[in-house]
Amino acid sequence: MIKNFVCIINYNIFNMTEQQDQIDFTSLNLKYSDLLKTYPIEKQREIFQYLSELDEHNRKAYDIAYSHLGSSFSVSRSNGFKMWLASKKQT
Repeated sequence: MIKNFVCIINYNIFNMTEQQDQIDFTSLNLKYSDLLKTYPIEKQREIFQYLSELDEHNRKAYDIAYSHLGSSFSVSRSNGFKMWLASKKQT
């Protein structure tokens, strides 16, 4: 029930920010690189959607990867994102 509520909130934030052509990554309560803001808006939307769908286990893995790799960490090049994107394209 809580997961559905979080998804609804993230979906609403995504739709509100989508209209402004700017994604509000701060709403996810995750650390992120400012480089994300330089990506094309479509890539930002994909990354936002991916991060908003992470379960608690994968959120922790993301936090660990980000904190250990620092500025060299790239969500768009991570295995999790690539697998998520491939699964979305298959549907």
